[in-house]
Formats: sequence, structure tokens, C-alpha cells
Amino acid sequence: MTRTADDSWDLASSVGATATAVAAMRAIASQGPDPLLDDPWAEPLVRAVGMDAFVKVVDGESFGADDDPLLGRRAITEQIAVRTRFFDDFFTAATAAGIRQAVILASGLDTRAYRLAWPDGTVVYEIDQPEVVAFKTQTLADLGAEPAARRSAVAIDLRNDWPAALREAGFDAGAPTAWAAEGLLVYLPPEAQDRLFDHITELSAPGSRIATEHMDLAAMPDDWAQRLTERTKRTGSEIDLADLFFDGERNTAADYLAGLGWTNEIRPTAEAYAANGFELPDDDLATFGGTSGYLTSTLK
Repeated sequence: MTRTADDSWDLASSVGATATAVAAMRAIASQGPDPLLDDPWAEPLVRAVGMDAFVKVVDGESFGADDDPLLGRRAITEQIAVRTRFFDDFFTAATAAGIRQAVILASGLDTRAYRLAWPDGTVVYEIDQPEVVAFKTQTLADLGAEPAARRSAVAIDLRNDWPAALREAGFDAGAPTAWAAEGLLVYLPPEAQDRLFDHITELSAPGSRIATEHMDLAAMPDDWAQRLTERTKRTGSEIDLADLFFDGERNTAADYLAGLGWTNEIRPTAEAYAANGFELPDDDLATFGGTSGYLTSTLK
């Protein structure tokens, strides 16, 4: 279903299903005698959502694309390990530097509030659609999961006045904040991406940090979304990625944030893979553009 300005979703439909797909990837990367990740809540969350294709994945059934250099099971687990470790390390470094306020935008089935070692006094705000927030909160409570920090769920669509809702939840704009926008930007219209960073900047005290993906979409083939969708469907996924991504020229996160006074550090995808002992797949869809990677920005 093609995205519209006022569409809605849950964890089994539209863009919400991508959160379940990512949780399934974390689940399989957490399996086996030598797991690449340690996310004990990913698998039960995927089972609770109940999407058949992803339940089969966590049950150990093949993706159906083991000959695909990008979408084979090993390639998938390495890719999600690189991505997950980057954002894990971002929060660990931020709290080590004294930041005690974290915001996870479009949090989906993210379990960092439960599984990371947060220092005493840390507050983790999770922002997502009300139905998504309610489902994850109740499911994890039923599983006996306890947050490792003070978790504050902010149930609001990012298209609405989420800064006001965040403040109402106790957010302190005068304190440095660690912001994460993981796997989010490509699902926003270009102008909404800029507006998101405008809001973050308005809410950020000096010393705040942002972690997100750096995407150079101008360097990607024109049909990259369609090609990626065709290949993911061969794995058994029912998600039509081409219908979920918003077209149009967009600023790179690094360029836009620099214009707002942030200092950027980009880790190219190949470098991020190498830092984890992996080799980047030899595939033109392995990154969002030739200079793409992972971005950390700091407000001085």
C-alpha cells in the first residue's frame, strides 16, 4: 500500500511491519552458540506480532535467498549486527560522557531500554504510534521484562506535535540528550526529515548527540527501491519497500545538521563492517549510496 500523508499502521502492516522485520533480524543474530547480538526480547516480540513470514525466520527456516550476497541468512545477521552495535555503542558512549537523557524516535520493537546497561538516573523516552507503543509495553510486561532505565513511552505520531508530548512526559530541553533515529529517515518525506531535525535542534542543549544513518541516495540506481523489493520478496517477505519509501530529492542528514550547528562524524559502511570483523557484501544495494554509512552528530 502506497504511503500517504495521513496513513496509519500497526506492527503487522505498512511501515510498522518493517519494525517487525528488523526485530526478526535481531532475533536470528541472537541465536546459536556464537550469537552476534544479545537481544533476548526480539524473538518473543516477533512471535507476539504473529506475522507468519517472520515467525518462520526465527524458527530457523531459510530466507529462501541463501545465494543472494545481500539477503542470505549470514549476510542478514552481519548487517543487523553492524547496525545494532553502532546504535548500542552510541548510547553507551553518550552515557559514559554524562548524558542521562535518551530519546529513541520511531522506537518500534527496539529493546534498548531493557537490555543496555544504563547508568542510574538515565531516562529513556520512546516515541512511536500509540498502538505500537501499547503493544510493545504490554507484551514485554507479560514476558516479565523490566526496563534497565526509567522508560517513558510517548505515544504519538511523529507527524503530530511530538515535541510538546515529549515535554509533557518530563523531557528536559535544558539537559544534553542522546537522540537515535534508526532506520527512520527513508520512510519520511524529504521535508519531514528536515522538520524532524529542526525540532531535535530546538530541543537540544549543548553537548547533545544524534545517531542516524547517513544516506547518499543520489548515488543509488534510480530503480534501487524496486530492485530491493523484488529481492526481499524472494526471501518470503510480504513488505513492498518501494511503496513505503518517499521519493524526491532530500538533504543528507549530515549536510542539514551541519547547517543547524551540529558537528558530524561519518563512519562509512565498509569501515563499520570492518570494525566488526565483517566484509561488506559485493553488491550495489549494500549501502544507501557510495558515501553512505552511519552518522554521529554533536551540538557544541
